[in-house]
Amino acid sequence: MLLKRSSVLPAVLILAVSLISGCATLSPYSISEGTLERHLQDVVTTFDREQLKSGSPLSLSLSDADITLGPDGRDVAVIDLKGQVALNALMAKLPVNLALKVEGAPVYDAEERAVYIRRLQLLESSIDSPLFKGELKPVTDNVMRVVAQMLETMPVYRLDDTDLAQRMFGLVPMDVRVAPGRLEFVMAE
Repeated sequence: MLLKRSSVLPAVLILAVSLISGCATLSPYSISEGTLERHLQDVVTTFDREQLKSGSPLSLSLSDADITLGPDGRDVAVIDLKGQVALNALMAKLPVNLALKVEGAPVYDAEERAVYIRRLQLLESSIDSPLFKGELKPVTDNVMRVVAQMLETMPVYRLDDTDLAQRMFGLVPMDVRVAPGRLEFVMAE
């Protein structure tokens, strides 16, 4: 007995989604802190390139990004950023080394199929330049606004449509849950 190709495809899709949703309750798809750190490095590089293209005199480079997921059992991500902010003015580059520690909530946007860090709070900050070393509130406030804008509008992770499992996750209602050391994609309630 031959089955028509058109009747097999929907059945295969239903089976695949059922298997994925069944597996999601047992062993959810997860993203490690290291994977998020690499994606964050890429996000900052892309953001800086776009800012400079639009004429911004500030450039931002990231030398280190350390993400801790679920510290103390809380549903947050703590992000330690170290890098350099430079004001490109009057044919001179005035670099400032910067360290920020921020905390935010990972949020999954189903339409974008991406994870963002939202509701950011500044935990610690310091700057180091030839002119000043320590915490300088006006500078860190401005940098915090830039970091918040970047993380609120640019995802730290996006599902990969070239990966079959991730593409299937995008077809069902998913959410993200914070677990120690990883983000887990789970069925939306």
